[in-house]
Amino acid sequence: MSKIVKEVTSANADYVAAFGDKGNLPMPPARQFAILTCMDARLDPAKYAGLAEGDAHVIRNAGGRASDDAIRSLVISYKLLGTKEWFVIHHTDCGMETFNNEIMGDLLSGSLKTASVDASGWHDSNAGGGTTDGKYIEWLTIGDQAKSVVADVQRIRNNSMVPGDIPIYGYIYDCKTGSLVEVPEATEAGKAN
Repeated sequence: MSKIVKEVTSANADYVAAFGDKGNLPMPPARQFAILTCMDARLDPAKYAGLAEGDAHVIRNAGGRASDDAIRSLVISYKLLGTKEWFVIHHTDCGMETFNNEIMGDLLSGSLKTASVDASGWHDSNAGGGTTDGKYIEWLTIGDQAKSVVADVQRIRNNSMVPGDIPIYGYIYDCKTGSLVEVPEATEAGKAN
């Protein structure tokens, strides 16, 4: 058993000991909203958005992008579980700004091992063989945070499964200060009608 597995299972045992009546929380989120945000370990939506267990849905992926799967989750959040407002929250210093589709495809072609990065860019060990499959995927990288937030809000808003009466707000989380900074153009694009 790895050190990480021991740490996680030990932390879970402590959590279970203090679990209390959380087993009685209802499935729908109590505050009736959802957040789409990045998987970056520096982001804690519960803390930056003041959430307790059971308050809101938090959907996370690389970059906090409005992928098909993220939209699927948002639609389920609304249609089956009653959320009424959605937030798209990207963040500063995102790893998705450090590469593009071509770089990712090339790295995966070199090997499936973890790549490294330095001032000159991404590097692959080229050990163990790779795959060209990564050249045919849209990795949803980010060139400009504000523009990506706007694009994601627009993509969600324009999806035929998303009702027009759900407001969608766009923000960027500042990793240096912890602040949520509104992207007014995104919030305008996500305005309920």
